[in-house]
Amino acid sequence: MAGSRLEKFGTVFTRVRDLMRSGVIKPTEKPIWYDVYKAFPPKRTPLYVKPHNRAGTKKQETVPDIFYREDEVRAKFYEQYWAGARPLDLSRSNFVSTCQRFVDKYMELKRHSELDDAALFEETGKALLRDGVVLKRRGGPLVAAESRDPVLELKLKDMLAEQQSVITPSNESTEHNTHTT
Repeated sequence: MAGSRLEKFGTVFTRVRDLMRSGVIKPTEKPIWYDVYKAFPPKRTPLYVKPHNRAGTKKQETVPDIFYREDEVRAKFYEQYWAGARPLDLSRSNFVSTCQRFVDKYMELKRHSELDDAALFEETGKALLRDGVVLKRRGGPLVAAESRDPVLELKLKDMLAEQQSVITPSNESTEHNTHTT
């Protein structure tokens, strides 16, 4: 016992008993359970028994996957948005990452609305943009807080169509002139 510090060899009682015999533990410092255990020992000595496994037949321990709703939101966030070039500042205890802000806002909106997940995801991006957090989609433009003014969009389309129509007749007239000569 003297050289062993493993709990697998002997019982707690035998180790304490041997420490008291060697003088490491004084009789005044013995545990309160010692006298009770000595007076009423268990019928079967509690020893550690190493389980015997055959060589090559190792038991597979299956650990179940643990997923929280927040993890699914985080995965979708990192799939759709660029997290940014800014590293996480773990030295500040009050630092909140962009992803964590997104998850918090998502959960808040989920409690107060009945939207489906895809619409709620988009609304969360828009809500963060209104709060001043700019999210950049992977390979796409920034998330807009609101769609553009439809009148402005129509004007832009009309202007583009008008310019293309101006370019097309002048090209046709030059093509017509080249064929006639």
